[in-house]
This record gives sequence, C-alpha cells and structure tokens, in this order.
Amino acid sequence: MKRRPGRQPAYLRRLVRLRRVVLRLRGPRGCPWDRKQTLTSVRPFILEEAHEVVEAIDRRDPVHLREELGDVLFHVLFLAGIAEEKGWFGLAGVVEGITEKLVRRHPHVFGAGKACNPAEVERSWETLKAAEKGRRGSIGEGIPATVPALTRALRLGERAARKGFDWKSVGGILDKLDEETRELKQELRGRDFKKPLRLSRTARNGIEHELGDMLFVLTNLARHVQVDPEAALDACSARFCARFDAMREGIEKSGRCLEKMSQKELDAAWERAKENERVR
Repeated sequence: MKRRPGRQPAYLRRLVRLRRVVLRLRGPRGCPWDRKQTLTSVRPFILEEAHEVVEAIDRRDPVHLREELGDVLFHVLFLAGIAEEKGWFGLAGVVEGITEKLVRRHPHVFGAGKACNPAEVERSWETLKAAEKGRRGSIGEGIPATVPALTRALRLGERAARKGFDWKSVGGILDKLDEETRELKQELRGRDFKKPLRLSRTARNGIEHELGDMLFVLTNLARHVQVDPEAALDACSARFCARFDAMREGIEKSGRCLEKMSQKELDAAWERAKENERVR
C-alpha cells in the first residue's frame, strides 16, 4: 500500500492562493485598474513598498513589517505575471534563477569552498560574480542607478576597499575631509549668494564638484566607523524636524512670529529646544 503524500506546507498553499489572486486580477474578468498596469507603471509602487519595508524595520514594528513584506511579495508576483504575459519568463523562472545563483555563489555552503568570515564571503561573491560575467566591468556595475546617492557612494567605497584601495585609518579620512573643506571654502570665497542668478554655470559646477567630494569622503568615514550614512542622515533629519517644531511651538506660545525674529533670537530659541530635548 502506497503512503499518501503529505500536504504541502502552509506557506506553499498560501503562496499558490496568492498567485491565483494575482492571475484573477489580471484576467479578462479581473480588476480594470490591475489589468491596465504595465512594468513601467508599477515601478514607483514597488519602490515605495521597499521603502515602507525599511521603515518597518527601523521602527522594529513586526505587524507593519509583515504587512509590507506581503505588499512586496504581491508586486514580485504581479511583475512576474506581466513578464509571463509578454513571453519573457514566469514566476518559476524567477525562483529557479535566484535559487541557482544562491547555490552557485555559496560554494562554502553547497560545495567544497571555504570561507571563515563575512569578509571572505564577500570577496568570494565578487570573484564569482565577475567570473560569471566573463569580463571586468566598471566598479559601479550592478549598483542600480535608482539607489540613493549616499548608498551608491558607500557601495563604491566598499568595492574599492576590497581591491585594497582605501584609507588605512580614520585619521587619514579626516585629513582628506579637511582638504576637501578647504577646497570648498576656496570655491565659495567671494561669491554673492544673495543674488544667486549672478552665479555662472562654471561657478555652480565648481561648488557642486567640491560638495560632492566632501559627501563622498563622509560616506567613506561612515563606512570606517561602521555607520550607515543614510540612517545617520535620516536620524539627523528626524531630530531637526522635532527640534524645529518644538522651537516654533514655543515661539508661537509666546505670541511672537517666527518669520519676524532676528537670527540671534532664532539661535537662542533653537538652543532652548535642544536643551528641552535633553531634559526629556
């Protein structure tokens, strides 16, 4: 007597159901809005959902994270469905491709390779990736053009460091930052920013160049001290919002108008907001 095969795991049954829902939405009797979508029209939505996943991670909110991961999964199936309609590939091709890549790029797990620490794994990954492509590409190849500029700079610094092109210490980076600061000051010297239209394109390009150099150095400093520059800037922006709102609330409670205060008065109000924040 043959043993009856066991039931599929719950996650597989639910994944199959989700795929059926997606196919129904895109089908002849499906949703007019979903049927109208294209790869290009869905692009901003999957970007937004990815950002919402990151936000849920930052908030350490498991309920929100579960929901947002579901939204991303829906978009993966939805985009794979559109690609299948075009005759390019289907969901099976997507799953097969990533499975083969993971096995191929982890020989220390699925083969005879060895890797004792994360740094060795990263070097092995990059070597295997380059071998698969069969040529030496640009150092920026594979970094999406749509990633934030700070993240792109961070990834470029990481790749250069793996090739041995890096500062030896944090002190060296700080010296470079001082150098870039002096160059920016030189570029700014004598400019009349009260009348920005008087700045020539050459002047604007020069300022942009030096600001870019400073930001790039700062991303390398962040890498050396193991800080995510995007997270650091996000946290700074959040602090600024909280302090500015507290400053404005305090000024309005005193019956004054923020826009009519002097710079000295504004600086004093800002410091009070910072001090109150520390007390809390």
